[in-house]
Amino acid sequence: MWQDNINGLYEMIGGIFIFLHCYQLWKDKSVKGVCVKSFIFFASWGMWNLYYYPSLNQWWSFLGGCHIVFWNIVWVGLAVYYRRCKI
Repeated sequence: MWQDNINGLYEMIGGIFIFLHCYQLWKDKSVKGVCVKSFIFFASWGMWNLYYYPSLNQWWSFLGGCHIVFWNIVWVGLAVYYRRCKI
């Protein structure tokens, strides 16, 4: 299924961009101008996709979705940490 390949590629690239957000947040050690709730929403949507993609036999999308969910969870964890701990 070529559609799965393309969607999986988008998911993988999205994960790379979220990693870059994580890296920047780690460097800045502060959360400004970003709504953490939106990241929580997209992380939960990503977790839904981890159920949804296999039900459609879309394994490339599933792998890309794992990438996105992982980095979304890392970002949310960092954001919560840096909002509570002023370093």
